[in-house]
Amino acid sequence: MSTTTRDFAGLHAAMRAAVDGELLAGVSSAVLVGREVVDQHCIGWADRERGEALRPDHLFRMFSSTKLIASCAALMLVDEGRVGLDAPIEEHLPQLARRRVLRPGATSLDDTEPARRSITLRQLLCHGSGLGYGLLDPGTLLYQAFIDHKVRDETTPLSVMMDRLEPLPLYFHPGEGWAYSIASDVLGRLVEVVSGQTFDGFLRERIFAPLGMHDTGFVVPPGGGDRLVAHYRGASLSRPLKPGLTRVDNVPWRGAHLQPVARLSGGGGLVSTLPDTIALIRSLMPGGPSLLRPETLALMMRNHLPEGVYAGFPGPIPGKGYGLGGAVTLAEAPGDPADSVDEFQWGGMAGTHWWINPRRNIAGVVMAQRDIAFWHPFSFDMKRAAYAALG
Repeated sequence: MSTTTRDFAGLHAAMRAAVDGELLAGVSSAVLVGREVVDQHCIGWADRERGEALRPDHLFRMFSSTKLIASCAALMLVDEGRVGLDAPIEEHLPQLARRRVLRPGATSLDDTEPARRSITLRQLLCHGSGLGYGLLDPGTLLYQAFIDHKVRDETTPLSVMMDRLEPLPLYFHPGEGWAYSIASDVLGRLVEVVSGQTFDGFLRERIFAPLGMHDTGFVVPPGGGDRLVAHYRGASLSRPLKPGLTRVDNVPWRGAHLQPVARLSGGGGLVSTLPDTIALIRSLMPGGPSLLRPETLALMMRNHLPEGVYAGFPGPIPGKGYGLGGAVTLAEAPGDPADSVDEFQWGGMAGTHWWINPRRNIAGVVMAQRDIAFWHPFSFDMKRAAYAALG
């Protein structure tokens, strides 16, 4: 429902086209000007097979949209003077001390050299630490090492993850590159060590409760299992616009989000609703109470990568930098909305996306339930339509 005289018919039409064209089962969106929600809309199905229409209170798998919340948690500790943004992170996480780095062209994990400097929190936040992920780079040494060492094993807590990371080398010297990484899970462990709370306890007390995000967590709320949207896979990974959806249950593993799990993943473990995500994004806009200081918010949404280094997914995209928790548009790329320079944004592989343009004081959220759907064409279509409606 539109709450102003702005015309969001183009955005709603793009959403409807994605559902009717069998690219998405359903999709929810919201657009903000400052802290005002000027449009909120749901189209399609939470569960196509059951004929259940999508509602605002349905729960989505956030996957990497979780990273924004983990980044906010870490930056809250910076604001409180409990962690230094550029201090060696081994002051709090000794497993990340005395790092070694793979040499160019290395053919074994032993072909390394000492890191030129320590990893810092700033580098963890902008994926400039040199850590790997074991996720997007099959065939590489570190991809296999992450599997062999079970670094991302959901049955183990964050403390065990750190122990398993300790012997593994880095892709590059800290501060000299960009690689999407397990750094946001490391942020979760940092929050635990510094705060003395479990990561989920800190998030509930310091972020979710103050913002009224009562449906957000690592497990669906009691009695909320029927609100978790069904999950779907597209017809072709190489042809993202090919129509067709196949239901995929037990994503990312059997029983995920329906029962407690040991790994409280700051990189991808949360579920949330559209209203809860709106509350988070609103808190990062000027004009009201915020989780972070204004100067920290400004720092968060600024590029922190070295000159000539770009973020990408999976490869580098010239014009895309990275801030402290999301990509930053330095120059518009094909598909970006007009006048989107300075935009701060990211999303999740299951189809959730968020964006904030601090220069224009606008923001948006798109939530879908499609596998491998980060930076999918549908998200750019909807963002362009939202920008157009805002003028």
